[in-house]
Amino acid sequence: MNVGDAAARSGLPAKTIRYYEEIGLIAPARAGNGYRDYSSDDIHRLAFLRRARNLGFSIEDCRQLMALYRDRSRASHDVREIAAAHVSAIEEKVRELQSMRTTLQTLIQACHGDDRPDCPILDDIAGAAQAADRRATVEARAPG
Repeated sequence: MNVGDAAARSGLPAKTIRYYEEIGLIAPARAGNGYRDYSSDDIHRLAFLRRARNLGFSIEDCRQLMALYRDRSRASHDVREIAAAHVSAIEEKVRELQSMRTTLQTLIQACHGDDRPDCPILDDIAGAAQAADRRATVEARAPG
């Protein structure tokens, strides 16, 4: 089947399917005319990739998971390690997001939200940007 049919059956955009082929996640056969010819196994792999990406796995994680899925002599603990590492990364991201939310809620509370030009939200953002600029300048000057 062609990429349009593969897209419809797998639930992935054709552009994503082409990208997955470009980076070596899938390798559909080529018809005599040079067009991609997706098999039902390719569709299954694409659906697998769609699900893994929807769970937030990175492309590299997907590559490893796909290899493990194909390897019938795999050890399930290898799959478990990838999933557990991903959960840890998600938990760290949740902590970061909660911290951002807390900071923004504090700044929103400090902002009068009126017609005056002073704004603690912008002041905080500007202060953080200036601090980052200062750090970058210091690091650039440090002997390396």
